[in-house]
Amino acid sequence: MNKLPENPIGIFDSGIGGLTVAHAIKSLMPHEHMIYFGDTAHLPYGDKSEAAIQAFSVKIANVLLQKKCKVIVIACHSASSAAFELLKEYVRHEAHVINVIDPMIEFVSQKFSGAQVGLIGTKRTVQSDVYSKKLKELNKNITLHSLATPLLAPMIEEGFFNNKISGDIVAQYLSDSSLGELDALILGCTHYPLIKKEIEDFYKGRTQVLDSSLVAAQSLHSFLLSEGLLNNASKPESHFFVSDYTESFEASTRLFFGQNLRLEAHRLWD
Repeated sequence: MNKLPENPIGIFDSGIGGLTVAHAIKSLMPHEHMIYFGDTAHLPYGDKSEAAIQAFSVKIANVLLQKKCKVIVIACHSASSAAFELLKEYVRHEAHVINVIDPMIEFVSQKFSGAQVGLIGTKRTVQSDVYSKKLKELNKNITLHSLATPLLAPMIEEGFFNNKISGDIVAQYLSDSSLGELDALILGCTHYPLIKKEIEDFYKGRTQVLDSSLVAAQSLHSFLLSEGLLNNASKPESHFFVSDYTESFEASTRLFFGQNLRLEAHRLWD
């Protein structure tokens, strides 16, 4: 497939957490056509096997390629750690693939050499050790402190944030001794930008909180600009698909995108 500026950007996640990435992309590149796929039939990816995540990712990539996407953004840390290399090889002649981990690794290596950096994310992301491995390869003397925070994504999916319940859970996790004194904290799940303020409030300015959705959007913009693939559509279109549709799930997307979105059902397996 010949990639053209007018081709859409494809974005996928296990559910609606990746809408924080989609929102960041739309804010930075308002003229781009966009197709979002939330694999709601299989959420969350954080407790799935690597093989299962890879199978889901390939199926979704096929959907996005059918819609002629010029870039596929893996807007999920679990899928980024489990399926990025496979997906990059699978679609190499048809689309460019961007994940939400490598742009953050590059950002942290440039801004926090010699620092104490924390990471919170799903069990899958933390147990993959992908952040630690990639940071060590860059030899920037960055010490990474990782903590799996499995309650946060489902808590956010259920609408519990910016209240006492979420505040207590956030404080319980961030008080863990494994995190210690940090110069920066990576939000290693695309749900977490919705509780970024609560996390910042906990640290009271002592720790810089790093939002991977913003960093990934900036990386995508740089790529499209360098390849001459930035679009200038006067009436950009966005389409949102889910593998399992419910009205309540559609309503909850307002939490992530700040507006009503119409979700269309698209089954991965019949």
